[in-house]
Amino acid sequence: MADPSSLSERARYAFDNSMAGGTPALIGWLSVATFGFLAIATVLLSGLGIHPDAAADMGVVDTFWFGLMHMLDAGTVVGDEGSWVMKLAMLGVTLGGLFILSTLIGVITSGVEGKVEALRKGRSRVIERDHTLILGWSPQVFTILSELVVANESKRRACVVVLAPTDKVEMEDAIRERLPNLKSTVVVCRSGSPTDLADLAMVSVNTSKSVIVLSPEGEDPDASVIKSILAITNGPGRRKAPYHIVAVITEPSNMEAAKLVGRDEAEIVLSGDLISRITVQTCRQSGLSVVHIELLDFGGDEIYFKEEPSLVGKAFGDVLFAYEESTIIGIRRATGQVLLNPPMDEKLQAGDRVIAVSQDDDSIALSGSTPSIDQSAIVEGAVEPAKPESTLVLGWNWRAPLVLNGLDTYVAPGSTLLLVTELDEEATGVREACGEMKHQALSYRKGDTTSRKLLESLDIASFDHIIVLCSDTIDPQRADSRVLVTLLHLRDMGEKMQRDLSIVTEMLDSRNRELAEVTNADDFIVSEKLVSLLLTQISENKELAPLFEDLFDPDGSEIYLKPVTNYIKPGMEVDFYTVTESARRRGEIAIGYKVASLARDGSASYGVVVNPNKAGRIKFSADDKLVVVAES
Repeated sequence: MADPSSLSERARYAFDNSMAGGTPALIGWLSVATFGFLAIATVLLSGLGIHPDAAADMGVVDTFWFGLMHMLDAGTVVGDEGSWVMKLAMLGVTLGGLFILSTLIGVITSGVEGKVEALRKGRSRVIERDHTLILGWSPQVFTILSELVVANESKRRACVVVLAPTDKVEMEDAIRERLPNLKSTVVVCRSGSPTDLADLAMVSVNTSKSVIVLSPEGEDPDASVIKSILAITNGPGRRKAPYHIVAVITEPSNMEAAKLVGRDEAEIVLSGDLISRITVQTCRQSGLSVVHIELLDFGGDEIYFKEEPSLVGKAFGDVLFAYEESTIIGIRRATGQVLLNPPMDEKLQAGDRVIAVSQDDDSIALSGSTPSIDQSAIVEGAVEPAKPESTLVLGWNWRAPLVLNGLDTYVAPGSTLLLVTELDEEATGVREACGEMKHQALSYRKGDTTSRKLLESLDIASFDHIIVLCSDTIDPQRADSRVLVTLLHLRDMGEKMQRDLSIVTEMLDSRNRELAEVTNADDFIVSEKLVSLLLTQISENKELAPLFEDLFDPDGSEIYLKPVTNYIKPGMEVDFYTVTESARRRGEIAIGYKVASLARDGSASYGVVVNPNKAGRIKFSADDKLVVVAES
């Protein structure tokens, strides 16, 4: 069947399609119009013999050039000499050129502005390799970036790419404001969806070193995290090599689905469970949160793995003394199994690596010296059994049942627990959530936890431990403000009673910790910071995931602060080799100490020292604590 459209219609249709090509197509057509107009003008001028009086023998090329100069510079026509016919002809060429060229300049300007706007939207492709990719945007980003900056200081250039459904310029401005000095790290921001395959390709997920998937704000954040993991691992363009993904899941019920889609390529961190575990461990041991942060951040001592063939066949108890500037806390078998604080007679095998707490990986070096143990300073004998404890919990959030149940696994039988919140007991569902506790009796009281009158009526001095939880039903800043008010009251009451209260406070925004430190509190659980630190550590070294899982698990060995009088006679100056030997005899590993006289000094890490030089000498007081890795 013949095409009913006319030739002009088809030409117009083809022209319209070409114009859809955007700025390049417009520039092309205007260039054609410019040279077409010049060609026509050149033919007319040459054919009619119109030329300046000074150029009577002007050729076609010279005429073309003469017309082009008039198009590019309107002032050229002022200097023309010749007949009025020539002047009017060149005026026409100049006016035509002005119209075409001004349109061309406008198109180019619009194209440049459009390109700048597109760049501002963060939609250009990232060309990087071995970069850390962060999917999502939350306050955790700043902690993660600050830690990655420290971790990358030894590299000439490192790159971190952030992909989030947030304006690119807003992200860049926020990062510059919070982290003005990125040192050798380059941060690239792109706007897009962490669950979209095209957007993941835009940020070069296939060439990334590691991927950190953050939990977004809003309803059902776990669904977005799981979808992002699925988009990476099951995408049609995925790479052959396994990915290294670290993700945050909020609800325990979603862990199975997350592990199913992530398989061996994803390390899943259950944020609420992690925070509750650390809260429980820390509330019973003042200063423990400082130890945790020291091990989790990149600013001081971290945990490393190192293979030392010369130690093969040696007992673990002997390996503890092989390093002067590093503290050995376990063994990583060649099979991948992590043994934290193994039996002291456990032998190192070929391919095993020691797990060390050290300033840096290159500082893990054999000392080559034989330590001299001061036997007279070591305390022998059994340790007193644990006594019942009383705990006060102020406030309520969705993690509270995890905290209460966790406490029950640590305290001695006969312990008590008082929960005070503004909610009715039925609204919290605490009885159903906690079930039948084995070691502690739970009682409940309704009241405003910021009320001084209520706090004074609770007989604060009778409690061994106090936990202040941050509400998750109001604005985070308001929730932190309420916690600060409660904390100020508690510290003031403690000072008036001349008693040091053991208080652990949960805060949502790490920036508020600086405000809280004026209260002389030495322990805080900053939710976003601890989770962010853990994510960053695992993103840099996947092998750390099972180690931290074991370290924060109530089963097996954990970190404890115990009276130094259980190990060393107070008042005697000893080196840390002697302290290590005393702990070894109890099946424990000494990794540091806490000086009681510095417990209120934030600039001195509240007296906490991790991984001291074993040759250094120290004189302990009776109130000091020893930081150990032990089973109980």
